[in-house]
Amino acid sequence: MNIRIDELKKIERVSQPFKLASRDFRPKGTVVSFNGACMGSSVGGRELVVIAGPCAVESREQMREVSQAVMKAGVKALRGGAFKPRTSPYSFQGLGREGLEILAEMRAEFGLAVVTEVISPQDVDLVAEYADVLQIGARNMPNYALLHAVGKAQRPVLLKRGMMSTLKELLMAAEYILSHGNDRIILCERGIRTFEKYTRNTVDISAVPLLKRLSHLPVIVDPSHGTGKRELVGPVSRAAVAAGSDGLLIEVHPQPEEALSDGPQSLKPDRFAVMMRGLRPVAEAVGRTL
Repeated sequence: MNIRIDELKKIERVSQPFKLASRDFRPKGTVVSFNGACMGSSVGGRELVVIAGPCAVESREQMREVSQAVMKAGVKALRGGAFKPRTSPYSFQGLGREGLEILAEMRAEFGLAVVTEVISPQDVDLVAEYADVLQIGARNMPNYALLHAVGKAQRPVLLKRGMMSTLKELLMAAEYILSHGNDRIILCERGIRTFEKYTRNTVDISAVPLLKRLSHLPVIVDPSHGTGKRELVGPVSRAAVAAGSDGLLIEVHPQPEEALSDGPQSLKPDRFAVMMRGLRPVAEAVGRTL
């Protein structure tokens, strides 16, 4: 996004603090296209995009099984963490470069775009070698050095809302990326921390239409992290689509009970396929395709 003189004048007239992210700056919604193997895949248009895969890349066998299953269910983008920021230093931290290599192999074999998290400014160039979309996780939303780095990388970015962040703070984080001329940003509502204990987080469904009113950037929902319970992923996914979400981020694992991270919120491939079939009528009811 190269800003011209007339656009600079337009920025001055925008009253919101998130000027480049504001819909006042760009009334028409932005469509973010993915790089890589799955050309034609984009977020923000009429078609809903589902990004699916395990929380963490654990092995080639695991990723091959998941990739084949999600592709068969109609998914065009594969998620999987090679670097995992964990609450405990003793938890599985990811396979690093090996995980990135496995993801790239899955893209070549199945034609799926790769979405994976980057957790350090120093790793942006490395992850960008393998990934089609750079994910900024909830813990790193206010990591301004990282936001600057992914903005400079000029790659599509999936920006997750922090677990205790307001929508204004999310949009200001997007503004850091936009300030480098990178407007290929996908906002992600992934649940916020509240008093509720029955779910891992509380999914803010109202954030979807509100963000789309405030900003031109596309919005998706992560019901896996948002609820932490696989039995809630389907209902919340349908609610997100009905509310106007441009897509979903879903965790799928062939053996959730053996997953190295976030097993309780991961769907088995057969349950994921059933969920996908259930989403289509909802999508059609709100004028979208899946």
